[in-house]
Amino acid sequence: MTDAHETAADSSLRTTGGAPPDDDGSSATEAPIPLLEPREGIPPVIADDAALAETVAAFAAGSGPVAVDAERASGYRYGQRAYLVQLRREGAGTALIDPVSCPDLSALGEALSGAEWVLHAATQDLPCLREIGMVPTRLFDTELAGRLAGFPRVGLGAMVESVLGYVLEKGHSAVDWSTRPLPEPWLRYAALDVELLVDLRDALEKELDRQGKLDWARQEFDAIASAPPPEPRKDPWRRTSGMHKVRRRRQLAVVRELWQTRDRIAQRRDVSPGKVLGDAAIVEAALALPANVHALAALHGFGNRMGRRQLEQWQAAVDRARALTDAQLPQPGQPVTGPPPPRAWADKDPQAAARLSAARAAVSALAERLNMPQENLISPDTVRRLCWEPPAVLDEESVAAALAGCGARAWQVEQVTPVLAAALAEQDG
Repeated sequence: MTDAHETAADSSLRTTGGAPPDDDGSSATEAPIPLLEPREGIPPVIADDAALAETVAAFAAGSGPVAVDAERASGYRYGQRAYLVQLRREGAGTALIDPVSCPDLSALGEALSGAEWVLHAATQDLPCLREIGMVPTRLFDTELAGRLAGFPRVGLGAMVESVLGYVLEKGHSAVDWSTRPLPEPWLRYAALDVELLVDLRDALEKELDRQGKLDWARQEFDAIASAPPPEPRKDPWRRTSGMHKVRRRRQLAVVRELWQTRDRIAQRRDVSPGKVLGDAAIVEAALALPANVHALAALHGFGNRMGRRQLEQWQAAVDRARALTDAQLPQPGQPVTGPPPPRAWADKDPQAAARLSAARAAVSALAERLNMPQENLISPDTVRRLCWEPPAVLDEESVAAALAGCGARAWQVEQVTPVLAAALAEQDG
């Protein structure tokens, strides 16, 4: 371990202007140190069963938490699969695994099942890790820890710099990780992403403990680790960018047909849907309802280099939407399963709107006192549901039960119940 890495492993929390100040209001301003190379160099990429077996054995024999990261090819390939998995653990060093050549990492996941996994923004990586057989039972999310601790910038680079005093290389996060072979600078970047992740975890744990928030963080981490895989999104075509311009049901049908056609093509070609056809082009075609290929080609996003065959497949999708009966057309808007949008509350239920305003103000003030984002203190959707359909008796016991029924963690219920109960009771009175 170099002198620089010994400094990084020091138990004290360093700041360079981006961390919560000490109790006396001061913070260190030492110049951050560039971290240019992994401490043991760039490890070879594991791409066969024999090398994978050796890695599984090494990480099973390691000790302490294991740093885990994954790189995807968002914007380049279809879906969110992992194209590189990085791990680091005391006694095992760093491993870079190619999940294209080694698509089943369940043996590795099982070997690490008893360890705490350290991830940054865990909910982003867990779905693609789950696909290859890696599912943690315990985790520590350094991004979420930073939010709870009150850090204003919680990206990995910002956290490593503000907490540990090191600058990570930037510039390769958005590259096409499906590229083979992966260039050495990308592999260096990937290895450095897990280089100090456990050190960051240790420093953040101490900071959370200092602030009296460590148990809160553990409850959040447990909730992430135990959460089931998310249900497939209903009507994903409705999330097309620019949909707010599309009002008529026939136009909605065109968006749906074009979106579904694009998705099939993108999946077949294994490319990002945006590379097949842009959202803006889909919306423009929906608004114009072109009657033929000539009219379609005149629209922005369809002309220029698009060939006749491509134009015909898009026009066929438009024609399918034009041919639907009124009964087959999609409804404007998704079925509402909860409260209506807050902007409609003043007209639908002025008293509920007043409750929501008071509740938001109370949550905002408490979040400021606790030095954390409001959405981490309590889900905005939970607050809306409580205000739209409040308990019959607005006391702390009933408010606490309502919050717990919406999935709030115990620490959230404990912190938020008194201020919400008071705010709602004041409005009700």
